[in-house]
Amino acid sequence: MGESHTSYMVILAETEPLTDKNFVVYCAHYYDNPQCHTTEEFVEDINRVKYIKKLITRYIDGGELREQLILNHIIILNNVFGPIHTCRILYLKLSKQFKYIKPFLVMLNILPNTLYNIGNVSEIDTSMIPMDVNIIAALRRINNA
Repeated sequence: MGESHTSYMVILAETEPLTDKNFVVYCAHYYDNPQCHTTEEFVEDINRVKYIKKLITRYIDGGELREQLILNHIIILNNVFGPIHTCRILYLKLSKQFKYIKPFLVMLNILPNTLYNIGNVSEIDTSMIPMDVNIIAALRRINNA
Protein backbone atom coordinates (compact mmCIF):
# COMPACT_ATOMS: atom_id res chain seq x y z
CA MET A 1 0.00 0.00 0.00
CA GLY A 2 1.13 3.57 -0.67
CA GLU A 3 2.17 6.04 1.98
CA SER A 4 -0.33 8.55 3.23
CA HIS A 5 0.77 12.13 2.59
CA THR A 6 -0.88 15.14 4.10
CA SER A 7 -0.46 18.53 2.48
CA TYR A 8 -0.47 21.64 4.57
CA MET A 9 -1.21 25.02 3.14
CA VAL A 10 -0.03 27.94 5.19
CA ILE A 11 -2.21 30.99 4.89
CA LEU A 12 -1.02 34.25 6.35
CA ALA A 13 -3.83 36.40 7.62
CA GLU A 14 -3.54 40.06 6.72
CA THR A 15 -3.56 40.86 10.44
CA GLU A 16 -0.80 38.40 11.33
CA PRO A 17 2.42 40.26 12.14
CA LEU A 18 5.47 39.76 9.95
CA THR A 19 8.17 38.40 12.26
CA ASP A 20 11.55 36.74 12.01
CA LYS A 21 9.76 33.49 12.83
CA ASN A 22 7.42 33.58 9.81
CA PHE A 23 9.75 35.56 7.50
CA VAL A 24 10.53 32.78 5.00
CA VAL A 25 6.90 31.61 4.82
CA TYR A 26 5.77 35.21 4.31
CA CYS A 27 8.33 35.71 1.54
CA ALA A 28 7.35 32.45 -0.17
CA HIS A 29 3.67 33.36 0.05
CA TYR A 30 4.10 36.74 -1.65
CA TYR A 31 6.92 35.81 -4.03
CA ASP A 32 5.96 36.38 -7.66
CA ASN A 33 8.75 35.61 -10.08
CA PRO A 34 7.76 33.60 -13.15
CA GLN A 35 11.46 33.38 -14.07
CA CYS A 36 12.26 31.50 -10.84
CA HIS A 37 12.57 27.76 -11.31
CA THR A 38 14.56 26.69 -8.24
CA THR A 39 14.67 27.22 -4.51
CA GLU A 40 18.16 28.64 -4.95
CA GLU A 41 16.78 31.49 -7.07
CA PHE A 42 14.19 32.26 -4.37
CA VAL A 43 16.89 32.25 -1.67
CA GLU A 44 19.06 34.48 -3.86
CA ASP A 45 16.26 37.04 -4.03
CA ILE A 46 15.69 36.89 -0.25
CA ASN A 47 19.43 37.35 0.30
CA ARG A 48 19.20 40.74 -1.40
CA VAL A 49 17.96 42.04 1.96
CA LYS A 50 21.24 40.90 3.55
CA TYR A 51 23.23 42.55 0.76
CA ILE A 52 21.36 45.81 1.30
CA LYS A 53 22.06 45.60 5.03
CA LYS A 54 25.78 45.06 4.37
CA LEU A 55 25.89 48.00 1.96
CA ILE A 56 24.11 50.27 4.45
CA THR A 57 26.43 49.13 7.26
CA ARG A 58 29.44 49.96 5.06
CA TYR A 59 27.99 53.40 4.46
CA ILE A 60 27.35 53.99 8.18
CA ASP A 61 30.79 52.71 9.23
CA GLY A 62 32.96 54.09 6.44
CA GLY A 63 30.99 56.59 4.41
CA GLU A 64 31.07 54.51 1.22
CA LEU A 65 27.64 54.73 -0.40
CA ARG A 66 26.90 52.33 -3.27
CA GLU A 67 23.55 53.94 -4.03
CA GLN A 68 23.14 52.41 -7.49
CA LEU A 69 23.71 48.88 -6.15
CA ILE A 70 21.28 49.41 -3.25
CA LEU A 71 18.74 50.84 -5.68
CA ASN A 72 19.12 47.83 -8.00
CA HIS A 73 18.55 45.36 -5.12
CA ILE A 74 15.44 47.24 -3.96
CA ILE A 75 14.06 47.37 -7.51
CA ILE A 76 14.47 43.60 -7.84
CA LEU A 77 12.79 43.02 -4.45
CA ASN A 78 9.95 45.29 -5.54
CA ASN A 79 9.60 43.36 -8.80
CA VAL A 80 9.28 39.98 -7.06
CA PHE A 81 7.39 40.94 -3.87
CA GLY A 82 5.54 44.12 -4.82
CA PRO A 83 5.83 47.46 -3.04
CA ILE A 84 3.97 46.79 0.22
CA HIS A 85 5.67 43.48 0.91
CA THR A 86 9.09 44.86 -0.07
CA CYS A 87 8.67 47.70 2.42
CA ARG A 88 7.45 45.36 5.16
CA ILE A 89 10.35 42.97 4.58
CA LEU A 90 12.91 45.79 4.61
CA TYR A 91 11.41 47.32 7.75
CA LEU A 92 11.46 43.97 9.56
CA LYS A 93 15.08 43.28 8.70
CA LEU A 94 16.43 46.86 8.70
CA SER A 95 14.26 48.83 11.13
CA LYS A 96 17.30 50.34 12.87
CA GLN A 97 18.73 51.43 9.51
CA PHE A 98 15.42 52.44 7.95
CA LYS A 99 16.36 56.14 7.79
CA TYR A 100 18.98 55.06 5.24
CA ILE A 101 16.55 52.87 3.27
CA LYS A 102 13.63 55.31 3.26
CA PRO A 103 15.11 57.71 0.65
CA PHE A 104 15.38 54.85 -1.86
CA LEU A 105 11.77 53.80 -1.25
CA VAL A 106 10.60 57.42 -1.58
CA MET A 107 12.55 57.86 -4.82
CA LEU A 108 10.92 54.72 -6.24
CA ASN A 109 7.54 55.92 -4.95
CA ILE A 110 6.79 52.60 -3.21
CA LEU A 111 6.74 53.59 0.48
CA PRO A 112 3.22 53.65 1.92
CA ASN A 113 2.23 56.21 4.55
CA THR A 114 1.69 53.42 7.06
CA LEU A 115 3.16 49.96 7.51
CA TYR A 116 1.17 47.48 9.59
CA ASN A 117 1.92 44.52 11.84
CA ILE A 118 5.68 44.21 11.67
CA GLY A 119 7.25 42.48 14.64
CA ASN A 120 5.67 43.82 17.82
CA VAL A 121 4.58 47.09 16.19
CA SER A 122 1.01 47.27 14.93
CA GLU A 123 1.30 50.55 13.01
CA ILE A 124 4.32 52.47 11.69
CA ASP A 125 3.80 56.02 10.44
CA THR A 126 6.51 56.20 7.79
CA SER A 127 6.32 59.99 7.59
CA MET A 128 7.81 60.11 11.09
CA ILE A 129 10.95 58.22 10.02
CA PRO A 130 13.78 60.65 9.22
CA MET A 131 15.92 60.34 6.08
CA ASP A 132 19.68 60.57 5.67
CA VAL A 133 20.50 63.85 3.89
CA ASN A 134 23.62 62.48 2.15
CA ILE A 135 21.64 59.64 0.61
CA ILE A 136 18.94 62.09 -0.49
CA ALA A 137 21.61 64.20 -2.23
CA ALA A 138 23.15 61.15 -3.93
CA LEU A 139 19.75 59.98 -5.19
CA ARG A 140 18.93 63.47 -6.48
CA ARG A 141 22.14 63.35 -8.53
CA ILE A 142 20.97 60.05 -10.06
CA ASN A 143 17.52 61.49 -10.74
CA ASN A 144 18.95 64.62 -12.38
CA ALA A 145 21.48 62.75 -14.54
